[in-house]
Amino acid sequence: MDFYVAGAPAHGDDEVIVNHPYDGRPVGRTTWATEDQVEAAVAAAAGVAEEAAALPAHVRAAALDHVAHRIAERRQEIAELITAENGKPVKWALIEADRAVSVFRWAAEEARRFSGGLQRLDTDPGGTGRLAVVRRVPRGPVLGISPFNFPLNLVAHKVAPALAVGAPIVLKPAPATPLTALLLGSILAGTDLPAGMFSILPVPNERASALVTDPRLPIVSVTGSGPVGAAIRRAAPDKHVTLELGGNAAVLLCADYGSDKDLDWAAQRVAIFANYQAGQSCIAVQRVFVNDTLDFLPRLTAAVEALVTGDPADPAVDVGPMISEDAARRVAAWVDEAVAAGATVVTGGKRDGATYSPTILTGVPADAKVMAEEVFGPVLVVSPVPDDPAGFAAINDSAYGLQAGVFTHDLQTAFAAHRHLRVGGVIVGDVPSYRADQMPYGGVKGSGSGREGVASAMEDYTEPRVMVLTGVEL
Repeated sequence: MDFYVAGAPAHGDDEVIVNHPYDGRPVGRTTWATEDQVEAAVAAAAGVAEEAAALPAHVRAAALDHVAHRIAERRQEIAELITAENGKPVKWALIEADRAVSVFRWAAEEARRFSGGLQRLDTDPGGTGRLAVVRRVPRGPVLGISPFNFPLNLVAHKVAPALAVGAPIVLKPAPATPLTALLLGSILAGTDLPAGMFSILPVPNERASALVTDPRLPIVSVTGSGPVGAAIRRAAPDKHVTLELGGNAAVLLCADYGSDKDLDWAAQRVAIFANYQAGQSCIAVQRVFVNDTLDFLPRLTAAVEALVTGDPADPAVDVGPMISEDAARRVAAWVDEAVAAGATVVTGGKRDGATYSPTILTGVPADAKVMAEEVFGPVLVVSPVPDDPAGFAAINDSAYGLQAGVFTHDLQTAFAAHRHLRVGGVIVGDVPSYRADQMPYGGVKGSGSGREGVASAMEDYTEPRVMVLTGVEL
């Protein structure tokens, strides 16, 4: 597949073969962008920045609408490509395609209403006759770095807000899953955006540092692992860097959530959203804290064991392979370490190539990797807690803070969770895996800085510029 330099299709010198994580067969080919092509992309982004910032809202919105419509038309094709390069079950890949449609549609709407505001300054005598016009203007071209786990939707969350505000973007997709981003590039190439407005460059990770430090790309937006984010922050201290770095998301089942209907709902939601991407989601459920009066574990175990694991192209399959056999080996090693430290495997705990069976652990020490770190695999840790404050403390006992889920019907408990939990988002009555693409999304502590969601990213990609009008009769 072609990649895109300043909106034009291009090929590099060295071939990249993308293999299916499930069975290892080749599913597509592209090439690495050369250093000269990377330079051309960055130079074009810098060169078009002023023109891009001046694009009328209707031009930006029309381009975003075009992308939304084309993704919707090619939904099945795109989902099959996501499954082929990522291993995600096609039922989830279809949902990812639908979400990307929504992201670009929402960005088109935001582009039309991204208008700034007015402030009257005559609140003090010295401001009589003065009015401030406050607009937000692009900080400059954006470097977007996207991960493998959502090869379309997390690309959309970099590209759509940039185009909505009139900022050129150079996107580096994950080396393991470049093909879906390149297909998106072919759709973007059908818009009327000026040359240089976008580039999509497959680049090996070891060559990414030159992009991160290039002063012509003053914004860096990264979704990835904690170590990668920390390295980027250190490498670009003078840039505006937004980081979405994942976590070890937790849920709390409160004492009031004890009816059969409640427990069955919670068991189904936790089982599905601990495993739906083979656990490879930054808000996949990893830690489950249950009030010790609730008999939840048998229901959760039954729900996990009912999940269908296998070929992700099968519409009946719930859980597919991990991104690679090495990733599955790492998860197996972490589970083995926890067992050696005293944990019990309730179900799962088996690896078959790149597939790791959905797993529940109990009795896990607090310092075990499966509890303290981000597993990024289909592993659940279940622990009892005596009351809600202990549950809140257990959730907060983490280096991460992306989102948390609290199963309760009590309004006071919900507000207490929102007040006490050190996370970017609290989902009440459901798992932390819920994300609406228009709401602010991001974390605290080791989970990053800044917020995604179309409008929030547009704020991050821009800065306020004030004009004061003098001698105005208000």
